[in-house]
Amino acid sequence: MSTANKSQYNSRVTPYVFSCWILAAFGGLMFGYDIGISGGVTGMDEFLMKFFPKVHERKLHAHENNYCKYDDEMLQLFTSSLYIAALVASFFASKACSLFGRRPTILMASLFFIAGSIFCGAANAKWMLIFGRVLFGIGVGFGNEAVPLFLSEIAPIHHRGAVNILFQLLVTVGILVANLINYGTAMMKHGWRVSLGLAAVPGFILFIGSLVITETPPSLLEMGKEMEARAALQKIRGVDNVDAEFQQIVTGCEQAKQVKRPFKKLFKKSGFPALFISTIIQVFQQFTGINAIMFYAPVLFQTLGFKSDASLLSAVITGLVNVGATFVSIYAVDKLGRRKLLLQASIQMFISQVAIGAILVTHLKATGSLDKVLAAVVVVLVCTFVMSFAWSWGPMGWLIPSEIFPIETRTAGFAFAVSTNMIFTFIIAQAFLSMLCHMRAYIFFFFSAWILVMGLFVVFLLPETKGVPIELVEERVWKQHPVWKKFFKDDAKETTD
Repeated sequence: MSTANKSQYNSRVTPYVFSCWILAAFGGLMFGYDIGISGGVTGMDEFLMKFFPKVHERKLHAHENNYCKYDDEMLQLFTSSLYIAALVASFFASKACSLFGRRPTILMASLFFIAGSIFCGAANAKWMLIFGRVLFGIGVGFGNEAVPLFLSEIAPIHHRGAVNILFQLLVTVGILVANLINYGTAMMKHGWRVSLGLAAVPGFILFIGSLVITETPPSLLEMGKEMEARAALQKIRGVDNVDAEFQQIVTGCEQAKQVKRPFKKLFKKSGFPALFISTIIQVFQQFTGINAIMFYAPVLFQTLGFKSDASLLSAVITGLVNVGATFVSIYAVDKLGRRKLLLQASIQMFISQVAIGAILVTHLKATGSLDKVLAAVVVVLVCTFVMSFAWSWGPMGWLIPSEIFPIETRTAGFAFAVSTNMIFTFIIAQAFLSMLCHMRAYIFFFFSAWILVMGLFVVFLLPETKGVPIELVEERVWKQHPVWKKFFKDDAKETTD
């Protein structure tokens, strides 16, 4: 966007708006904590003896196949049940965002997450454990729907990418915190209860935050509160003169009011590009293999021959890399743009996955372990993979879908993005240990092939949205793209519904 256009949208970062960004982003910390905590807990002996004794027996047998000792459908269901719940909840969250606003939806997410932590931490039977995970999932569905939309809608145009990536940053912080807690509680009596129960802490912080943050101007306008919307825009911009930006939001909302069925609008020809991009990028995000590594990092490192404590420590190291690399994305996304980060990372991730696969194929047999040097090399390669994901496909998977839909289909379209993410997160979480058992080290070649496809997708189909006002994405991005512009040729003929 030109300097002249930027100057029309006045803003300054005030302590209040900065606190809004951070407090809302704690929805990401909830999500990240859950991703990180499940892998560590499933590696704890006391947890396995109580709920999955057969898995514990297999774990104790040194002659057991390295790739298959954690292959258990119920153990995988403990991790993956959350994502089925989140899938269903995301569509209810879309409706809640439209009817009640982003802020109340974030509040609901925090309450579900607190309830889930109580059930999991107090569980004495599998049903309590799974039910707690389902409550977590509902919280994740509501939080992952509302928080990225909230951040994109309150961010200044020229900082939108960085502000939205705060969600992913807090996801990585959540994973790191979970790994540190698992490392500290691994040898503690009832340590798994502590790990699962402490999930209430980010939930409580998000609850307090939902009472402090403002509602977004587009959401207030959707509910017919024009005066409140202008006041909210002035508050989050830190200036009184917001006429140009406010008028642009009003225009977008007036167009949105003509659309009575946003989900139907999504499936019109002109709605296809944004819907396709927002959903396929979620598929690609999961098929990088990142969640396979982050869910099961302790288990994976035990498979590679690390002892229990060492495997948890290795997971902490990858968590630190994950957090540090996300800061690179915050700095670079509004300078370099979305496409350059995604392309660079695709190359780095491809090389890392192929190298890991090659080492394991040639040196890790069904029994035995890697020697210390090769095991350390694998940890380094995992870190280079996590690093590149953290400044690219991780944050972009939430940023791009939150900024490419017009306001009339934004919550509905983002619900499809969230639900697609949850579907494929569930698939990976449910299938990874079985895939590891049957495919062995070749699973890393499976993920690397997907990464190659992802790079080609970015080259030919993904438009750049850096510096484009969120209300003007259709005019400046979709209608200008060499592939997608043809979907808008008959746009004028389409009647609103």
